[in-house]
Amino acid sequence: MQDSGSNGNPAPSNLDADTRKLHSLGYAQELRRSLSGFSNFAVSFTIISILSGALTLYYYGMTTGGPAEMVWGWLFVGIMTTVVGLGMAEISSAFPTAGGLYYWSAKLAKRKGAAWSWFTGWFNLLGQVAITAGIDFGFATFFTAFLNLTTGLQATKGTVLIVYAITLLVHGLLNNFGVRLVAILSNVSAWWHIAGVTVIVAVLALIPTHHASAAFVFTKFVNETGFHSIFYVILIGLLMAQYTFTGYDASAHMSEETVGAEMKVPRGIVNSILVSLVAGFVLIVGVTFAITNNYQSALASPTGVPPVQIWMDAIGRHGGELLLVIAMVAQFFCGMASVTANSRMVYAFSRDGAVPGSRIWHHINPRTRTPTRSIWFAVVFAFILGVPSYWSTAAYGAVTSIATIGLYIAYIIPTLLRRLPGTRFENGPWNLGRWSAFIGWVGIAWVAFITVLFMLPEVSPINRDTFNYAPVAVLVVLGYAGIYWAVSARKWFTGPRTQGTELELEAIEYRLEEAEELEETF
Repeated sequence: MQDSGSNGNPAPSNLDADTRKLHSLGYAQELRRSLSGFSNFAVSFTIISILSGALTLYYYGMTTGGPAEMVWGWLFVGIMTTVVGLGMAEISSAFPTAGGLYYWSAKLAKRKGAAWSWFTGWFNLLGQVAITAGIDFGFATFFTAFLNLTTGLQATKGTVLIVYAITLLVHGLLNNFGVRLVAILSNVSAWWHIAGVTVIVAVLALIPTHHASAAFVFTKFVNETGFHSIFYVILIGLLMAQYTFTGYDASAHMSEETVGAEMKVPRGIVNSILVSLVAGFVLIVGVTFAITNNYQSALASPTGVPPVQIWMDAIGRHGGELLLVIAMVAQFFCGMASVTANSRMVYAFSRDGAVPGSRIWHHINPRTRTPTRSIWFAVVFAFILGVPSYWSTAAYGAVTSIATIGLYIAYIIPTLLRRLPGTRFENGPWNLGRWSAFIGWVGIAWVAFITVLFMLPEVSPINRDTFNYAPVAVLVVLGYAGIYWAVSARKWFTGPRTQGTELELEAIEYRLEEAEELEETF
């Protein structure tokens, strides 16, 4: 059977399969398609970044459930995340576009597809900005700890905020150079994460003369939240793992830049989760076995980063600094990849007119074929989300909650729509077969549960400093998107816009190629 273009006419035979598929979905090949399957996987794996999420929230884990919570919670959440990811992967194979989640919702909704698409997109945008903020703020915390150890600079809130701003700026500049550089750095990052975990765990296993007991690692429960219900603390303690297992939708957002997207994008989603599940478990167990000094001394470390104190107590100051550098490099890669995925989501959502100032954000740099302005959108709003950390000690926990809630609501809406009666869905080449319905409903139930869970208080007593402002941020975005929809967007937003007929799509691509050649000439 011959492929067809968006106007129903046969697609030109000189187009590759990826471009023909993209044309059938209504879009021109504007972005440069050069990512391999490994590079697609590497972007998601880098954003999940066990050396970022698991370590930057290690303090949270130590106080909210302790070793037993971190170890067993990681395994449980990892399994449930795999279920959610499988449902997303199946849909990504059928709709390999940069818009990802909100495009899927528009196509899967039986009724009011535009409304479903609108709210999915806004939750995805909230989560993408928050995850970028969480990753780079975590890096800033670790880097400030490094400065404290090497120069004596005090790890104050102001210092962390300045480092955070500089980090975002650098990540924006790196992304400006184009997807080829991002692909190279993401490939390096994937191997750096694997090698980094191996080195950290091996060093902590072989050098210290004493280790914590297996009973301590696998059964020790710690509660410093102020809440008296052990069950409640166990539940809210799952945030450490669930926050880490975010960002794998990046594989979908990089669809239009991935060669062989129908198969390689779903594989990128699933494999990034599975590899992170195994490597993260090894990392958490390895670090926790190294807690041989006083538990409280690690929590009260002058560096502000308990894992660093644990490493220094176990193998000495210089050894601890070396492991810190390994973790920081991984976290830096993670933030860079997060800005990449975030900018592609902004670009795609703007392409369909859903973001205020869409004409500004939907702009392709003719030299690099990347959405330059969307990159800076991601950077600026991520910084804004991190600013409350200057006044609130609970701000970082709230940002991680916002990222987790926003992303997972967006993750699961397409899967829910896929399961509703009357949905017409044609499987892509990668699909779950007869397991699709079971996996879909389990994932839906899990996301509904954690959406409520991570809006609950994390520390008691509740005051200005300990308040979890995640519900406020979610309600602000929901209210903004809802009011904007009711007052204006419902009249003009019809969901993802196709860019024209087959000939019009080819004309867009031809103009971009001409502009690129002209830029290279000069």
